[in-house]
Amino acid sequence: MGMSVGSDSTHEDEGIVDINTTPLIDVMLVLLIMLIITIPLQTHSVAIDLPQGNPPPSTEQPKLVTVSIGYDNSISWNSEPVTSEAALQAHFEAAAAEGDQPEVHIHPDRLSDYKTVAHVMADAQRLGVTKLGIVGLDQFMEGQ
Repeated sequence: MGMSVGSDSTHEDEGIVDINTTPLIDVMLVLLIMLIITIPLQTHSVAIDLPQGNPPPSTEQPKLVTVSIGYDNSISWNSEPVTSEAALQAHFEAAAAEGDQPEVHIHPDRLSDYKTVAHVMADAQRLGVTKLGIVGLDQFMEGQ
């Protein structure tokens, strides 16, 4: 296929200037085989009955709890200062025990320590709070 036998010249020092196409053909065959193998896998589908239309809007507004962390790492629960770790854990346990858990929004100050924010989030997760989010991140954007 890609082999040249003999040459027109009489000099044996001349190199072969033909392009070796064997590696190119090998790579193309491997790609063709991979394509042939993977195409049938893509044609299988699973029938799923998806809901049609938009769901009706919720009539109830979710309960919100705001946990603020100040610049001096002070913690407040709905604008009421939390004085101890036990009090914070009691608030989280009470929120997790409710049938319909409130949304807990953590609002850290830009100057608060990461350690404090991570500790509050870890306590919330450990005590069973599932609806948890961080709000007020616009203060961390550049230029503000």
